[in-house]
Amino acid sequence: MITRALWYFVSLTLFENGWFPVSAPKAWILRQFGAKIGRGLVIRPGVRIKFPWRLEIGEDCWIGQDVWIDNLDQVTLNSDVCVSQGAYLCTGSHDHRSPTFELRIGPITVGHGAWLAAKCIVLQNTTVPPGAVIGAGSVYSSKPRASGAADTETASPPHSEPAER
Repeated sequence: MITRALWYFVSLTLFENGWFPVSAPKAWILRQFGAKIGRGLVIRPGVRIKFPWRLEIGEDCWIGQDVWIDNLDQVTLNSDVCVSQGAYLCTGSHDHRSPTFELRIGPITVGHGAWLAAKCIVLQNTTVPPGAVIGAGSVYSSKPRASGAADTETASPPHSEPAER
């Protein structure tokens, strides 16, 4: 309980605050709270991390401004991952079919060299393949969509070429 309270204070004053833009001290602080952080992390202002002790980041990763890592469960970013501005990684949801609306959590793993573009959402129990590009504003999940559900998932295969005009 004390660790959580201390983390919330540090998060509000250093991570979510735009007046503290330096990455190296942020990586050090995350390690002190139990995160596993590789070398070369760039972490922009406004980043929200719910529980650093459930976070693992490989080497040479970039986390953009206003990213929210809502990690009720483990989030793993392998090396050379780019998480662009405003992306939301959500490891929790609720069972909307249940009368008690139970919380459901599951991990997120982002493969080596993947790019989560601006304002995309990655849902729980998801593995983003190595080298994948998750399009700006899209919703990405490893789970198949229910019949009739809107399909907003957008992903490009690794190293895809732009379409010709």
